Amino acid sequence: MSFTYDDVGATREQGHCPPGFRPMHVRTRLGEGEPVFQRAVEAVLTWEMHRELGVGIDVSAERAAPDVDVTVTLAGMIKAPCRVVWTLEEPRRAGLAYGTLPGHPESGEEAFVVDRTGDGTVWLTVSAFSRPAKWYAKAGGPAARAFQHAYARRCGTVLRRLSGGDEED
Repeated sequence: MSFTYDDVGATREQGHCPPGFRPMHVRTRLGEGEPVFQRAVEAVLTWEMHRELGVGIDVSAERAAPDVDVTVTLAGMIKAPCRVVWTLEEPRRAGLAYGTLPGHPESGEEAFVVDRTGDGTVWLTVSAFSRPAKWYAKAGGPAARAFQHAYARRCGTVLRRLSGGDEED
């Protein structure tokens, strides 16, 4: 199966959104220090964050890597097939992005990047560009968009807990 959009890998370029797609950028403070960073990175790259979100997650490998297939199932009914486009593992930044495959309700790409700034603060940034691909995503309009933002915020909340980070933002 091939991706449902042309600009595969475009989430590597912060702030880039291909024409005809809607951008999303949600940043959540997780906490401070190397231990929080390391735990957050492992939770993202081993799918633990996704599993803890309360969605179904089926992956072709236990650790994220390019070409790993991922299917997220929402409400036990809506299947969202994706494939990992890129991964990143640097001393202060790590994460992954996956792109949509045929059958996904949306078309586009979503990235989950953990970074540790110079002052030691650890952040999760969820970036995406998307557009509706299925009739029900189109019909959902602003509600579908609000769901995507809520999902990104929930990723931050879950990852903060998994990494032992701050109690509050």
